[in-house]
Amino acid sequence: MILYHGSTLEISHPDIAFSREKLDFGRGFYTTPIKQQAINWAMRFKRLGKSAVLNCYEFDETLLSQFHIKEFDVYSEQWLDFILANRTGQDVEHFDIVLGGVANDRVFNTIELLLENLISKQEALGRLIYEENNQQICFLKQEILDQHLVFKGSEKL
Repeated sequence: MILYHGSTLEISHPDIAFSREKLDFGRGFYTTPIKQQAINWAMRFKRLGKSAVLNCYEFDETLLSQFHIKEFDVYSEQWLDFILANRTGQDVEHFDIVLGGVANDRVFNTIELLLENLISKQEALGRLIYEENNQQICFLKQEILDQHLVFKGSEKL
């Protein structure tokens, strides 16, 4: 499968050490199979006066069964609990790869309202059912990146 990563620079050798903590699926390297989604992410940097680069990778999806993965098909209570736990630094089950929906701006706003106790979990889930489930694939183990994610090139946007 072809995967994309929007950034400020070319990333031919992703390194989890450069990832921030307390992200949706934890500290890892985030990609998407949706090219436009990665372009949109990179363009956020450009609007801030930074460079915008679309990185392209190949990953053999038949290898997924070899790893400890977690997959969220839809925005659900389980997805929301996982996101909240990671964003608040709670200890969660450790996976090699996590696949699931992106907390885009509208989803992020809903999560922030929930974290601030301004809405209930049920209200948050009620809002999320109307959101398009964009896909992100987060690699949480450096060895997988080093051995199985093949850099195909980059494009300055």
